[in-house]
Amino acid sequence: MSQFFQIHPDNPQARLIMQAAEIIRKGGVVAYPTDSAYAVGCHLGDKKAVDRIRRLRQLDDKHNFTLMCRDLSELATYAKVANTEYRLLKANTPGAYTFILNATNEVPRRLLHPKRRTIGLRVPNHATTLALLEELGEPMISCTLILPGEELPMTDPYEIRDLLEHQLDLVIDGGYCGMEATTVVNLTGDLPQVTRTGLGDPQPFLSED
Repeated sequence: MSQFFQIHPDNPQARLIMQAAEIIRKGGVVAYPTDSAYAVGCHLGDKKAVDRIRRLRQLDDKHNFTLMCRDLSELATYAKVANTEYRLLKANTPGAYTFILNATNEVPRRLLHPKRRTIGLRVPNHATTLALLEELGEPMISCTLILPGEELPMTDPYEIRDLLEHQLDLVIDGGYCGMEATTVVNLTGDLPQVTRTGLGDPQPFLSED
């Protein structure tokens, strides 16, 4: 049975944020709001929790998980980025983007695409999520909360609780946060490549002919 925390989207309550972080540290799987849609996440190093997310979403081993980060300070630990790409990241975070980057050896192998050794990285523009990541002190493994067979992510925390209360340890009610996915930008090649257009403006990453 999942716990249900109502956390203010603009002024998150410190006590609830601390409790949520402790649930994640102990292996919990949590549904939480972001600036684009609800997501599901867990502790970076917890294999059992990651496997639970795979089962919940029915994901295969080719799915790229995302590192949900509080800022770019953790970037060098988990991703290889040249100066040009770093400037692009700095100018467009926090925001509704997921960046595909070449991973360092610090990223657990089970979280990577098996052939490309890439990882998604995201810095959300959402006060609740940023407060949670700050309390954790490290990135959270995450993916959008889309149920198997559905095309759109879940948006209603009460519906999330009703449908998934036996598969999640915590649902954070941060209000309605939309259903549009992030814009995905691949930064592993010579030029940025927008591979999915979503909520984030793709214009900064489109090359001029």
